[in-house]
Amino acid sequence: MPATERSPRIAVIGGGQLARMMAQPAIALGVPLRLLAEAEGVSAAQVIPDQQVGDYRDLATLRAVTEGCSVVTFDHEHVPTEHLRALAADGVVAHPGPEALVHAQDKVVMREAMARLGAPQPRWAVVGSAADVEAFGLPCVLKTSRGGYDGKGVWFARTADDVAEALATAEQTGVRLLAEELVDFRRELSALVARAPSGQAAAYPVVATLQVDGICREVVAPAPDLDPELAAGAQELALRIAGELGVTGILAVELFEAVDADGTPRVLVNELAMRPHNTGHWTQDGAVTSQFENHLRAALDLPLGSPEPRARWTVMVNILGGDNPDVGRLYDGYPHALARDPRLRVHLYGKDLRPGRKVGHVNTFGDDLEDCLERARHAAAWFRGDLGNHSE
Repeated sequence: MPATERSPRIAVIGGGQLARMMAQPAIALGVPLRLLAEAEGVSAAQVIPDQQVGDYRDLATLRAVTEGCSVVTFDHEHVPTEHLRALAADGVVAHPGPEALVHAQDKVVMREAMARLGAPQPRWAVVGSAADVEAFGLPCVLKTSRGGYDGKGVWFARTADDVAEALATAEQTGVRLLAEELVDFRRELSALVARAPSGQAAAYPVVATLQVDGICREVVAPAPDLDPELAAGAQELALRIAGELGVTGILAVELFEAVDADGTPRVLVNELAMRPHNTGHWTQDGAVTSQFENHLRAALDLPLGSPEPRARWTVMVNILGGDNPDVGRLYDGYPHALARDPRLRVHLYGKDLRPGRKVGHVNTFGDDLEDCLERARHAAAWFRGDLGNHSE
């Protein structure tokens, strides 16, 4: 019997870069993956040979791709909750399961859960009309309860026109609209944890993130100048949320670091993600065990790997698509970037370039934070073509 037939097989729903980056640790673990891709040739389909193309919103398709697999996990959180419950009734094991994943699918459900847990969070309310938003107070942040990511489905509402656009979108898509206070925060943080079905858990260092237009641009691990007690509290909060919600796999708790009137720092829960997350990409090269490997280990209920950092500092900078439409020329960045910095780690996703689209990231690490930042920013800019690396 071939070794792959004796090994547990993991079905991965979604063909984006997160599924793609699960492939390498799966190979090392000797665990075959089966992919449900949304189209031919998408990012993960380029590296995972056992694949089907289909619609994750179709239950029959989900049943077909998970047949014979030990467990199913996800590249994104958009699989309908009722389909996951149907798979569970069929005996298909999902990590995370539907009762946990719904908290990453629906922002109102998440806010209600955080309130029950007593987790610190911004003031919020479900709104259904302009009058509701006015009663909540402007300015505020408006979010569709489902379907938003990377700044989509989010409005910084300061005027009646902003409110009208958000209400119209919610009505057209048939989802609830959430109003949140516009938090005056110092910076954004992320607390990443892994949790196995047996209850074993591991917490990565809390990181600082730079978000521009709702898209993560940079991550610094660990977060510079973060009060040790606040960092430990953020890790404990993420572990408590993972345990209370029954999360299995990676959980990213995105946080605001705010300061009270008396100068006391505190954290507020902004978002939850139950899958490998952009704020954890630094772990590929900067931690003993990457978030992708620990996600797979957790899915199989294997002992988790160490989340300890390998270096004092690790910096991740995303490569975003610019105005150059020629995807092949993205790889022209290698000779300069790798020659300039032999310790640079580059991760490209095999995606077509579009302005603002995440097409890869770079990681740097070392003992000097400013040096790591300069190296990562230079490399990302070079791959984007901002520094003139592409000849005409």
